[in-house]
Amino acid sequence: MSAFLEPQNLILIGIVLMLLVFSSFFSSSETALTAASRVRMHAAEKAGDKRATVVSRLMNIRERLLGGILLGNNLVNILASVLTTKLFTNVFGGGGIALVAATAVMTALILIFAEVLPKTYAISQPDKLALIVARPISLIIKVLSPIVLLVQWIVNIVLRIFGIDTNASAWTAADEIKGAVDLHLQEGGVAKRARDQIYGVLEIGELTVEDVMIHRSNLSMVDLAMPTDELIKSVLSSGHSRLPVYSNNSDNVVGIIHVKDLLAALVKSGDAAAVDVKKLLRESWFVPETTSVVKQLRAFQSKREHFALVVDEYGALMGVITLEDILEEIVGDIQDEYDEELAGVTRYKDGSAVVRGDIAIRDLNRAMDWKLPDDEAVTIAGLVIHESQTIPTMGQAFAYHGYRFEILTRERNQIQSLKVRKTFEPDQRKDG
Repeated sequence: MSAFLEPQNLILIGIVLMLLVFSSFFSSSETALTAASRVRMHAAEKAGDKRATVVSRLMNIRERLLGGILLGNNLVNILASVLTTKLFTNVFGGGGIALVAATAVMTALILIFAEVLPKTYAISQPDKLALIVARPISLIIKVLSPIVLLVQWIVNIVLRIFGIDTNASAWTAADEIKGAVDLHLQEGGVAKRARDQIYGVLEIGELTVEDVMIHRSNLSMVDLAMPTDELIKSVLSSGHSRLPVYSNNSDNVVGIIHVKDLLAALVKSGDAAAVDVKKLLRESWFVPETTSVVKQLRAFQSKREHFALVVDEYGALMGVITLEDILEEIVGDIQDEYDEELAGVTRYKDGSAVVRGDIAIRDLNRAMDWKLPDDEAVTIAGLVIHESQTIPTMGQAFAYHGYRFEILTRERNQIQSLKVRKTFEPDQRKDG
């Protein structure tokens, strides 16, 4: 034991301990600077914190950052190991005992005090520590820059040989936000409704009018040829403020009747039969089904309108798009006293649901917190038909995308209702 207290050995011990401190600094810095929140750093930078500017700059050169930290960490660890071996050689002589002892001691010291302890501390408060270590790490990277660039060049060449592109990233900014929101939802930090609203904002740019419109099969319309009193009753009992009015056939929409205009005319005339419905009709506004939702929202704002008819490329009526439909994509269902909560969806305690065939996949996903794909179909019935490549019959069941679809009712070629639940059954898609 007295051999450790000799002056040259005490110097070696002091240097090794100092190197372990440096190693701990590099390890904690690596964890802090890679785990720090870009969002919070950006906010701190906007608030005038110059340290946050340095952190953001380091995050933007992540390869050089990691290269510099790992280079510095390896240098001090290797040097500490060499000096420890020298120390134990001085104490125990040049045999194998010195090498085994040095290896065991340095493994324990580096693992505990230079890796686990500093990284555990850093991961508990990465933002705070990142601000502290940013400037010294930035200086170290500048000093080691020539070596780091050489190492980075060699690494990129090796990765390129194996066909790996270090610049490619499958994640977009929207994906990162969605991932963060989903994580906070699981941890209880974000409510499901708030998650759905954030998703709505992020995804609205991907939608077209066709994705959110009310399909013509669910559309309330009135025939101009109806007796005036019947037409008025039909409009007032519909529960809608605006209805398309057609003549001869439902594709020939001649205008839009607004309940407010109709009531004003009734009050003025005092007699339903005396109301001239043709004079009350407002001009129809037709929009293509391929119009983006964002573009249509801006059009609603500029024209100060809330209602438009959707047509396909041949001019055939496909449905109706309203300002409310678009807003619901962001804020969720906007219900009034005439709306039914989750109309067309009946939930069961086992997690399944009986769903009307024309229910939009996006609405069902929101209501049930499911992840059914809506790339190839708008409605749940359309999804089943697309995947099965047939018009299913009553009683048929399919398993797609981790869900089981059982056809309950069908009228002619339309799926009226089906039961949907999550399943572990094998996917029946050919490419599934």
